[in-house]
Amino acid sequence: MMLALPFSVDPVLSHALGATLSVVLISGAWQKLWEHEEFAATLENYRLLPASLVNLMAWLLPLVEGVAGVMLLFAATRLPAAWLALALLLLVTAAVTINLARGDADIDCGCGGLAGAVGEQRISWGLVARNLVVMTAIPWIAADSATRDLVWVDYLTVAAATLALLFLYALVSQLLATQPRLAALRSQ
Repeated sequence: MMLALPFSVDPVLSHALGATLSVVLISGAWQKLWEHEEFAATLENYRLLPASLVNLMAWLLPLVEGVAGVMLLFAATRLPAAWLALALLLLVTAAVTINLARGDADIDCGCGGLAGAVGEQRISWGLVARNLVVMTAIPWIAADSATRDLVWVDYLTVAAATLALLFLYALVSQLLATQPRLAALRSQ
């Protein structure tokens, strides 16, 4: 069972968006698990969890992120994976928003993966906007795209579109990471 939208979604779009989000989630999860101590320190800097839960969440969040990423790759699990990805994006975006509202923008986002290495990107309203744009893709990913079967050329199109979307995501993330440094250089 997939999400019913009031319009049909071409399966190429649904698969390309799903594959893109899958790569973003899996690469982010991998880096957070690989650099566990740094990610735990990042979570602690958000000051939203009791100290006793930081290490547990530093393991749990990337594991759930990785599971959602893998589940997005399969049609049978795409809908629950899309909802899980949406829940994760809402959670991390809320954490960023809370800290920005507190006036504390000097925190590493902890994004990892294609968004940059841990410790390289500070939270910002641009990051919130990027996450909101990614969240708008969730209904398209979860939509019933059984209007037609994919043919061989569709798989090439999905691969090319996924690569283009990953490049765009990495580019936006790099611009968000570089923007504070450029602003500091301008003010000198």
